[in-house]
Amino acid sequence: MTEKEKMLVGEVYSAVDPELLQELNAVKEVIHDYNALRPSDAEGRWRILKGLLGRIADDKAFIVQPFYCDYGKQISVGRRFFANFNFTVLDEAPVTIGDDCFIGPNVSIYTACHSTDPTERNTRQEWALPVTIGDKVWIGGSVTILPGVTIGDNVTIGAGSVVVRDIPSNSIAVGNPCRVVKELTK
Repeated sequence: MTEKEKMLVGEVYSAVDPELLQELNAVKEVIHDYNALRPSDAEGRWRILKGLLGRIADDKAFIVQPFYCDYGKQISVGRRFFANFNFTVLDEAPVTIGDDCFIGPNVSIYTACHSTDPTERNTRQEWALPVTIGDKVWIGGSVTILPGVTIGDNVTIGAGSVVVRDIPSNSIAVGNPCRVVKELTK
């Protein structure tokens, strides 16, 4: 298996593999072009996002510049998706975001994992775990979502939270580490 194939199936891979580095650098060029667009250039923004991301459910998707990602093709967004400025997605594994989701400014989603052992970490080996966000989710500003997390439907994540574990549907969660503080009734 190539290092990219290992990455895509969640196995340990070399983060300094030449093929992966080449792809990362190509995406950085596209991201640079996206972030350089005039705010009024809705057509240019749509054209780049449609080519960059793996899936966009409709033309209502909007990501305020600047936006950053590693590969782009691992990101899937649902209908009427909105992300405010400084949205950062390290998409070594799939990042799936549902319909009617709103992302506040300075939100980061990470899928890449690294060893806590310094010797192992210095080998530049890593693995990645997917992140899934359900429908009708609001993520407040400056939230960090860590690898392997699933956030259910109808969830609000409070500003500044660090989401380290799954958050069930129909809840409000806040804090570091993020925890459910209120369950919503239907």
